[in-house]
Formats: sequence, structure tokens, C-alpha cells
Amino acid sequence: MPAQPEVLRISGKDLGQLALPGSCARCFWLSRKVSKLPYQIFPGIFSSIDSYSKKVVHGWFDRHGRSPDWLAELGEVSGYIDPPHHSKFSFVDEAIGVHLTGAPDGVFTRPDGSLIIGDYKTSRFTTTQDKLLPIYAVQLNAYALIAQRLGWPRVDALALIYTEPVTDESAAAATANQRERGFAMTFSAHIKQVPLEPERVLELMGKAAELCRAEGPPKSRHGCVECARVREMMGLLGD
Repeated sequence: MPAQPEVLRISGKDLGQLALPGSCARCFWLSRKVSKLPYQIFPGIFSSIDSYSKKVVHGWFDRHGRSPDWLAELGEVSGYIDPPHHSKFSFVDEAIGVHLTGAPDGVFTRPDGSLIIGDYKTSRFTTTQDKLLPIYAVQLNAYALIAQRLGWPRVDALALIYTEPVTDESAAAATANQRERGFAMTFSAHIKQVPLEPERVLELMGKAAELCRAEGPPKSRHGCVECARVREMMGLLGD
């Protein structure tokens, strides 16, 4: 009896790499095969700010019984659910052979029992298309698909919640932002709705499984900058 292929474990965010317009199959394959890529540094401060945003929102709900005014674009919201840890928020699709995981930042409830899933992004908000939006859209839809497979209430909406630092000269000079041992920084919130497309996640799960089960690395996308950098590194090493 032939051996069953190994189940691929992947997060919704990592799966979203395949949705980028310039996605390279070879780069994706390498990122799944190497335990840790070199030169990858992500400051922990952004995760801390996202966690703080969640605490601010939950604290407001607990004190006032409603959402903050700056979340009004989400529509009618009646409460929140503490987001589950990624170890408990996942499912295995046996047919595809993928274990999809995630950890949403915010899960809000509507009066009818349906859910809104949100993700906090500490970033400048622009009206133009964010280059990383395809990743974020897959990430949020992965959360929606996981919730569906786990038997959660219906997910009614998905949203990116941008928290943008207010750093102009007037904010820097404001007396209210001065502290004895430092200073305070305020944030401006902006909501970007994301379409519900969970079927897109299933499509990408199948593509990811196919790529990762290949015996060798797939061909590089023509003009891939990252692949060119890898070749340059290998050339310097003489390998």
C-alpha cells in the first residue's frame, strides 16, 4: 500500500504568499523547506502594538457594553469573543492534505449571532491598494474558513483594522503627550473591508500542497528578484 503523503501544516498568512501578483513558486517552495530563512528580522514592537489594540477594544466593551466609536464602520456589533490560540484554531483537510492554522486578532459578534473577524495592522493607511493586501485577504478568509470548519457561527464580514501612528508636529508638541519618563503616541484607526472568499483559500491550499510535494524545487518565476539574490549569494560562496 503506497505511503500517504505528509500533511502540510501552514498558516493562513503564509498561504497568502501565493496570492501575491508576483508570487514565485520556487521562493514559496524554499520558504516551506527551510526551517528558518536567513536575514529575517521582524521587530516585536508591532505585535505588541496589535496586542495592545486588542486590549483597548476589549476593555472598552467591558466598560461600556458597546464597541468604540472608531469601529463604527464595522456596523452593529454587540460584543466580542476572545480570539483562540492557533493551536486550537485550525483544521485538517484530508482530501487536500493540508493542516490550516490561524490566530485572528479580533472576533466580534453581531446581535443576530453572526461574526466579524478582524485583523489589526500597525501601519500607515493609504487609499491606494496595499501591496500586501492579497496576503491579508487570504489570511482573513483563512480565519473564516477555519471558523466554518470548526462549526462556529456564520462569519458575516472580514475587516482589516489599520492603526496608524499620529506623528505630525502638533501631536509631538502637545502637552498631553508628554510624560515624566517619556512620551505618549496616539493612533488613528481606519477600517478596510475585505470580501468573503473562502473558496479562494481552498484553491491556494491545493496549490501549496502540490508545490510542497514536488520532488525538487519548481522553476523560478522569470524576473524574480528574490531568486536573483539567492543566485548572487551562491555565486559569492562559490557553490
